[in-house]
Amino acid sequence: MEGIFMATVYIYVLDTLADWELGYVTSELNSGRFFKEGEQRLSLRMVSYSKETIHTMGGLAIEPNYLIEDIEVSETTVLLLPGAETWSDPKHGAIIEKTKELLKVGATVCAICGATAALANAGLLNNRPHTSNGLEFLEMVSQGYKGQGFYIETPSVVDNNLITASSTGALLWTKQIIEHIGVFQSSTLEFWYDYFSTGNPKDFFALMETLPANHEKLR
Repeated sequence: MEGIFMATVYIYVLDTLADWELGYVTSELNSGRFFKEGEQRLSLRMVSYSKETIHTMGGLAIEPNYLIEDIEVSETTVLLLPGAETWSDPKHGAIIEKTKELLKVGATVCAICGATAALANAGLLNNRPHTSNGLEFLEMVSQGYKGQGFYIETPSVVDNNLITASSTGALLWTKQIIEHIGVFQSSTLEFWYDYFSTGNPKDFFALMETLPANHEKLR
């Protein structure tokens, strides 16, 4: 699926959420600062099992404004599942059930770190390519996991509408999510990734040159 029209991005928030894993992707999808010309801004919605304030691993307080039952089960839905130390809590079972529904209709599900363990425990990684914090990690924390033959040792893996990543794969995970949704020009995305992965100033100016509004300013 390329260039999802008017996608709604739901971000599942839970206590001990790993702040750094969402930093790149939420910043770029919310700001739209590098979107291709004419691309509409996306709607980002914080969702959880209740509307009680959650506290991230970094101590930030987030108030969810949507409940799991509010998630639209549609091909244009994007669900981000961040890592956290509390995924084993049974109260997160509802979002896993919603994830199953979303995957069936072709919605985009993006899971990183501890969230991959939750998917593995539910059997959702048994028959499709994926990654996590290590094969031994999934075997240790996910009793329902039988997907060893589909495990790929790499920071982030795309399998159609499922994108999984390790705790250190947030940058590549973000690149793959943006590419899947289709809101950046391909050249913008490549230079964006190169700049943030290397810190080379040349890549920053090459990135800015891909944006029509900045093209003349940089000459």
